[in-house]
Amino acid sequence: MIAGTMIGSGIFMSPQWVLYYMGSQGASLCIWAACGLLAMLGALSYAELGTVIKESGGEYIYILRNVGSLPAFLLAYTSVIVVRPAGIAAISLGFAEYVVASFFPDCPSPQVVIKCTAAACILVLAIINCMNVRLSMFIMNFFTAAKLVVLLVIIVGGMVLLVKENTQVLQNAFDNTATGFGPVGVAFYQGLWSYDGWNNLNYITEELKNPEVTLPRAVMIAIPLVTCVYLLVNVSYFASMTPQELLTSDAVAISWGVKVLGAWTWIISLGVALSTFGSANGTLFSGGRTCYVAAREGHLPDALSMVNVKRLTPAPALIFTSAISLIMIIPGDFSSIVNFFSFTAWLFYGITIFGLIFMKIKKPDIPRPYKVPIIIPVIVLIASVFLVLAPIIGSPQLEYLYVVLFILSGMILYIPVVRYRWSPGWLHCVTLHLQLLLEVAPTDKND
Repeated sequence: MIAGTMIGSGIFMSPQWVLYYMGSQGASLCIWAACGLLAMLGALSYAELGTVIKESGGEYIYILRNVGSLPAFLLAYTSVIVVRPAGIAAISLGFAEYVVASFFPDCPSPQVVIKCTAAACILVLAIINCMNVRLSMFIMNFFTAAKLVVLLVIIVGGMVLLVKENTQVLQNAFDNTATGFGPVGVAFYQGLWSYDGWNNLNYITEELKNPEVTLPRAVMIAIPLVTCVYLLVNVSYFASMTPQELLTSDAVAISWGVKVLGAWTWIISLGVALSTFGSANGTLFSGGRTCYVAAREGHLPDALSMVNVKRLTPAPALIFTSAISLIMIIPGDFSSIVNFFSFTAWLFYGITIFGLIFMKIKKPDIPRPYKVPIIIPVIVLIASVFLVLAPIIGSPQLEYLYVVLFILSGMILYIPVVRYRWSPGWLHCVTLHLQLLLEVAPTDKND
């Protein structure tokens, strides 16, 4: 689940953007390593939260239990309407770009075709996830194995090039390195996008067997594995292409395949398609659970907290998340969606980690099956503050202001809907009709 979601479109799309913002190959590799370390520290902190608060929902449930109802509502409001759908949209666009690129080898791919393909990807995944949890997990396991094989091909190809003394990647690797608050922060956004998914098991804690053991063990295996793979894949890209070639490529892995594999490039195209499809599946799976848990706690409409009576899947939450993702495909492009997603996500990651630090100081006697030294969440909190402030200070854009205003706009809904439990009569009627149409019913935490 962790590796399958983390390895998606990012490693095939983000390397050129990390290089673009950092300016040199050596600095880019440092960013990728630092992103892996930060993801590991964040995941270890989340593992303690997941073994103390054994509820699904990830950041939402941790903020609700440790910080309060209002910030939890703002997270649910932002995550359900923007963050998770943006992630699904970006991954699906990555899937579409690689699939469509195979049919337009000598010219840019038409945007209409790319977006229609991305929409088809989301619709297929929505159907699969609404049908059966086991089917969704089978797809996740199969596609994870397939994407690791493809990445292994890229790594081996890069090693062969280096053995043949094609070592320009190791020479003057830090020339033209960019400095400054802004470029480093945005480069981190692009790199961390590829690591997104490190916290996915925390969204389904209630569905895990023995989370006290499973959660920390999965983190300690998956994230170092993915970090090593990402570093070696980047070295392979740098060994086969000049920085200029990498920056001008529409599909980095395809360009690598053309130079290294020649007629066998279709293997890379197929592998990237499988990789991004599997990652989108994992993101939709966990995103639907966030929506479901928030509705169960009374922060979203009741209909989203229901599950199908036959298939036991949170169909309304999955359908809602998929619908918002389809809307986000229309105006979006990969890079802007990633920056928007990362800024919002790390704002709430920071609040979650603050809650963990508060819990460790104020409630030291709570039984903890797994415990991390307090210095680890402190480092993650400092990194979160940097990632939120760096782009604003270094390269201020109105988009970040819009994001903050959108998050704060949730307070307008919180007071009547959550604080005073206001619910219009027509919403109850809609809920009843949806129950009949989708064959869904309310649940409790033990179902």
